Amino acid sequence: MRLIIAEKPSLARAIAEALPGAARRDDGALVVGETTVTWCLGHLLEQAPPDAYDAALKQWRLDHLPILPSRWKLMPRPKARGQLAAIRRLLKSTCEVVHAGDPDREGQLLVQEVIEYLGWKGPVSRLLISDLTRPAVQRALARLEDNRRFEPLYRAAQCRARADWLYGINLTRAWTLIGRQAGHDGVLSVGRVQTPVLGLVVRRDAEIRDFNPIPFFVLWADLAVPQGQLRAWWVPGEPHPLDDQGRLLAREPATALAERLPGAEGRLTALESQDKRQAAPLPYSLSALQVDAARRHGLSAKATLDICQRLYERHQLITYPRSDCRFLPEEHFTAARASLESACRVDDTLGQWLAGADFTRRSRAWDDRKVGAHHALAPTGKPADLSRLEKAEADVFRLITRNVLAQFYPALSTREVKAEFRLLGEPFRARGQEILDPGWKPLFTTRDEAPPLPPLTEGESCRVQEVGVEDRETRPPEPFTDASLIKAMMNIARYVEDPTVRRTLREHDGLGTEATRAGIIETLVERGYLVRQAKALRATRLGSALIASLPEAVGRPERTALWEQRLGGIVEQGDAPAPFLAALTEDLHGLLAAADAGRLREALNNAPGEQSPAARPTRGKRRGGSPRRAGAARRPRSS
Repeated sequence: MRLIIAEKPSLARAIAEALPGAARRDDGALVVGETTVTWCLGHLLEQAPPDAYDAALKQWRLDHLPILPSRWKLMPRPKARGQLAAIRRLLKSTCEVVHAGDPDREGQLLVQEVIEYLGWKGPVSRLLISDLTRPAVQRALARLEDNRRFEPLYRAAQCRARADWLYGINLTRAWTLIGRQAGHDGVLSVGRVQTPVLGLVVRRDAEIRDFNPIPFFVLWADLAVPQGQLRAWWVPGEPHPLDDQGRLLAREPATALAERLPGAEGRLTALESQDKRQAAPLPYSLSALQVDAARRHGLSAKATLDICQRLYERHQLITYPRSDCRFLPEEHFTAARASLESACRVDDTLGQWLAGADFTRRSRAWDDRKVGAHHALAPTGKPADLSRLEKAEADVFRLITRNVLAQFYPALSTREVKAEFRLLGEPFRARGQEILDPGWKPLFTTRDEAPPLPPLTEGESCRVQEVGVEDRETRPPEPFTDASLIKAMMNIARYVEDPTVRRTLREHDGLGTEATRAGIIETLVERGYLVRQAKALRATRLGSALIASLPEAVGRPERTALWEQRLGGIVEQGDAPAPFLAALTEDLHGLLAAADAGRLREALNNAPGEQSPAARPTRGKRRGGSPRRAGAARRPRSS
């Protein structure tokens, strides 16, 4: 018997349907002829807690740190024991194992650690599937590879998991224990990803809090031109007082010029016209969808993820949602019309959008070279009755379907016009945009970015009709929202100055993954580090104090980039994991040495921010060494 172990049940079903013959259900498996397909449920195993290595480590003490396992242990996740037992039983009667984890680093780890944990010593093949359509799965089944080829990928993933454990366990215990000394009763959780995300919010809040608005002044003039009217803006130059963005910092020059302008004659001295074409936005990855769902419908990242899971699992209306890819397999193009017609049939909005689609068009969205472990989110083609969905579910489904439909619309075609006038020897500029072909744009908005200018001819005359001087001031950055924080995590490189680190972060999709970003935000809220104020996410006093008390590098994203560089070396150059973990151990010694109860006490007393629900005064010394909620930190998430 051949046993195929898939990463998740949906993949197992797709494999079973692609095999010749009818599938019958077995305990935790699907049997098709001589092949049995079973599955994991995400990670079936997790890193063992410290007390699994030494019972004394159940008590949290500073003199135990750093905790450095000499021989690593895994243990079953509580809800995974039944499926793990099913795989163990199936392995006893098989002669060949096929690893069918997702074709990425984490997918390699997830299945291979189960195979090794259960003691399988026989041959293992590798099945690589990124497209769940039956023909694509059948092709993948016909070209199995030797799993030994992917050993470097497994070692890198295993190394990352162990490094996250070392980092999270040791720093969480250290800061929790000095927190007790400083008067905070509760776990202070520290993680490689969650803490830099918290740092982003803390630093943004500080920018807002410390922002000093600077007044500046603008002068506009309404001009009559031969074929209409437009508004132009003065572009002051030296010797007027300007900031580095050319804004006028004194009102007097604008006022003096404004007094002379009414009725003044001028001339159009420069005219620039540029036609532009913009292709439709690509189909969604999960993070891109979370950003749009937050902006358009006020949904949190977690709410959008939960909705997608229901649309995928319960309603079977969309493809696998936890994807970081915005491209679709080329094979999906031929079936797109049928799937979209089915998805849009009974919804008025989708029906109107469907009516304008031209299915002879082929956009850049269909590209096998850019499809990774998963493809972009798309409707499955199952008939969708949106009246039977919750409103938020229908809203999210429309977004997903709209972005696929948009691939069958023409490009947005615009003409951008820039005009410069001379009035009393001073330059004034105007700009406008004309929509030549709205293309896909009406599916997204009916609002024009800029009104068009009237027809203009270089050298023509103009006359000032009205003028005005406006008092303005610089504005602080906006506080983070679910949408902007997810976007910041996706594009974390823009918050890093070092060009090498920035490049690495771009290559590896920033902080967190599609599957973890929403959870990271919710974890920070649940632990009292962030609080929601309407749509804004603000750091609490506890969150601000934690960042202030940690070494600066712990609250910044550069560490993720440095880790990815080392992990990339394991995958691509065959580097050994041991030097990476040794360097991390040395780093941990330095970070732990920086744990200072006095610094934390000062930060807790003086940190700005909202009162944290988790910030409770210490009620006296407790027996034993573990602080309240200690279980939350014994098994920190990999984030």
